[in-house]
Parts: sequence; C-alpha cells; structure tokens
Amino acid sequence: MTQTLLRIDASARTEGSVSRGLADDIAQRLNPAQTLTRDLSGGLPQIDANWIAANFSPEEERSADQRATLALSDELVAELKQADTLLIAVPIYNFGVPSALKAWVDMVARARLTFRYTENGPEGLLTGKRAILVMASGGTEVDGAIDFATPWLRHVLGFMGITDVQVVRSDRQMVDPDASAQRAAQDIEALAA
Repeated sequence: MTQTLLRIDASARTEGSVSRGLADDIAQRLNPAQTLTRDLSGGLPQIDANWIAANFSPEEERSADQRATLALSDELVAELKQADTLLIAVPIYNFGVPSALKAWVDMVARARLTFRYTENGPEGLLTGKRAILVMASGGTEVDGAIDFATPWLRHVLGFMGITDVQVVRSDRQMVDPDASAQRAAQDIEALAA
C-alpha cells in the first residue's frame, strides 16, 4: 500500500493534458495516505555555477547565500526521500522529457543525498521506492528507437536507487488514439496486479 505518494506533473499544459488525466486516475486507484504534489508547469530554475559551488561545498561550511541557493533543491530532495511511491506524468516533447523535468532531476540527483560514489561505482541511496511513469506522446512510441525520455528516466531513477519502475503508455496518440487509450488502460490495470 502506498503511504506517501509524490506526484510530479511535467506537462506544460494544466488543462487537457493526457498525462495529467491518467495520473489522476492512477493516484485515485493508489489511494495514498498522503500525497505530495509537484507541478512543473511553471518551470524550475536551471542549475548554474553558484548552485554547483554551493552543492560541492561541505554542508557545515556553506554560507547563508549558498544555503539559500540550495533551498529549493533541498526541498525537492526531502519530498523524494519522504515518498515511498513516485508518480511522474510525462509528455514526450521532441523525443525527450520536458525541460522542467530535466531541471527537477538536476536538482534531486545529488551526491551524498540521493546517490554516492563508491570504489565499486555509483550507489543509489533511495532504495525501496516504487516509480510509475505515465508516458504520453503524439507520435513517439514508448521504448521505441526515437524515445529518449523513457529509458533516460529509468536510468536516472535507477542511478538514485529506484529500480522498481512501471510504465503506463499513452503513446502515438496522433497515429491511433483508440489504441493509445487501450494501451494506457491495460497498463493501469496491470499496476494493480
């Protein structure tokens, strides 16, 4: 059972978004005790040289300005750590993820917080969590040759230790809308199994 759900909506559209509609359905089915919501439609700031300098400074040595620079990132990481299930609703824009979702990843993929480097290579620190990716596209087939969004998300989540990743496909909507809706419905039913 999902206790705490972190829902991330990456679509720039707040009305009429297929990924948001499917995420609504999934969230209702999961019926979590608590839902944290992060709507990325307004965008997120990009990391810059100041952010990188603050992030690489030892926590106990950070200035007040550096702590302020990392405040949003710290908040996003705290949400991620609190959740046991992530529900990420993603439209595929130009074969990849929306820029706001990439900015979210840049802010949460932090050494010593969500992953660490060891002598055996990187180790994710967010183990024991589940992720559900709702992937929507007009023409790109999920996990097809030109889908760079779904494999990238699986990889980055796995890098942080989240390896239980399920995908709900509502792809190729402009090619065959009925088949797209059927795939999504089947994938949502499979989540319960």
